[in-house]
Amino acid sequence: MSEQPLYGTGSAPNVATRAVIDRLADLDRVVVGFSGGVDSALLADLAFQALGDEALIVTAVSPALSDEALVTARKTAADRGWMHQEIHTFEMNRPEYVRNSPDRCFHCRSELFERLEILRAETGVSAIAVGTILDDFGDHRPGIQAAKEKGVITPLADVGFNKIMVREVARERGLDVADRPSDACLASRIPYGVPVTIKTLDMIEAAEDVIRQFGFATFRVRHHGKCARIEVSVDELPRLLELRSDVSQAIKAVGYSWVSLDLDGFRSGSANEALPGES
Repeated sequence: MSEQPLYGTGSAPNVATRAVIDRLADLDRVVVGFSGGVDSALLADLAFQALGDEALIVTAVSPALSDEALVTARKTAADRGWMHQEIHTFEMNRPEYVRNSPDRCFHCRSELFERLEILRAETGVSAIAVGTILDDFGDHRPGIQAAKEKGVITPLADVGFNKIMVREVARERGLDVADRPSDACLASRIPYGVPVTIKTLDMIEAAEDVIRQFGFATFRVRHHGKCARIEVSVDELPRLLELRSDVSQAIKAVGYSWVSLDLDGFRSGSANEALPGES
């Protein structure tokens, strides 16, 4: 077991953090899914504190994971000294995923959990854990149902962690991704009903690399055929407008014919606004 001390300034983070560590310590060995984001990073760090190298931190590599996210995951794992492993998932072989209906995430996560289950069985690990938090239950998240069906545990959500608490504890533990903007797989940029292809995922990744290179922190590039719809945080809209000519030219260079700016700004999960009953 790692000797890293418990962190968290407030009573709620302290209690929740201790509860997660204790639960993980009771498992003897655990596989933690790690995407490179702050939620799964915190869970991985707590698992490492509880179990040391008996916590296997696993990043799933697929066309829907950006190179930037993979590099971040590798760096974080190396800096923290975790037992880190990469596996490949093959959701592109699942017609239900490629079809991109509103339950796409269910099929993506099912692929992930089945691959992790193979690893769990091979290594004799007690359980598979992911970094789901309370905020995730407030949106359309079919992947949560997949986790339930596969018996995957969600220690952070179970003890009441929300995003504010996650970031607070992550900062105090010195995690370099503590303030990393929330992210999702590249397929989430494609409107439901439009098939997921590797070419489309590559275009989206290239367009988002453009926005990142211009220094924007929180953003999405939504794919609408030959049109790229950019979302940035509302306070960054004026700067993007100032750079619009250069940004437009660079994004067209990756294959888009038109570039638009969403005046409502960045919204995580904005693709769900098109679902019945959503606004």
